[in-house]
Amino acid sequence: MRTLTLLLLPLLAHAAEPPKIFYSKNFPGSKPAYMEIRLDRDGKAEYREAPNEEDPIVFKLQPTDVDTVFALSDKLDHFNKQLESGLKVARMGDKVLRWESGAEKHETKFNYTLDPDGQNIYDWFERMCESAYLYIELERTVKYDRLGVNQALLKLEAAWDKKRLVGAEQYLKLLDRVSASEAYMNMARDRAAKLAMLFRDPTPPPPPADKSAEKPADKAGARP
Repeated sequence: MRTLTLLLLPLLAHAAEPPKIFYSKNFPGSKPAYMEIRLDRDGKAEYREAPNEEDPIVFKLQPTDVDTVFALSDKLDHFNKQLESGLKVARMGDKVLRWESGAEKHETKFNYTLDPDGQNIYDWFERMCESAYLYIELERTVKYDRLGVNQALLKLEAAWDKKRLVGAEQYLKLLDRVSASEAYMNMARDRAAKLAMLFRDPTPPPPPADKSAEKPADKAGARP
């Protein structure tokens, strides 16, 4: 009995591993030509621009975002179904979605899909890739191109306004560095401080009260 238990323990541990989702896009001629995201159920995301890259960009998704992505994978039967539309459309990159949970693995490949859930989960992973790519660009300019920092911040701000950013906390260290240093242009420092404030508290303030709708209180004994 003891021997059987010892044999089963590794299998049970393997089966208990939390699920992960892998996404990649291979698109020669684009920049970058390859992107991949490995997303854990706890929200940890790793971005690579080569399958064997040893120093990925690591960031964390909000729990609600993680729940949304994994709910979409549930609706897609953990990619145990075909997503490719089969239509004759332009090449938009070869995409791979793979579900991994212990010994269970499912994978689907597509260039273009008409499945609404497939389109949604594809867009989520594209946003993760875009967010990581913007981080790389901001980090590069902060370190090596101080005059280019403001342009990198403008791109970051535009992505935020378009609701394309995920894991915004990953930028805070760089933003604080820029806003606190006189080595950067004032406009870059101001923009970095503004973005850091937005990323720390993205909840918009409540709208001001409409005072025009208020009626003046009647005054007792007032004469016309």
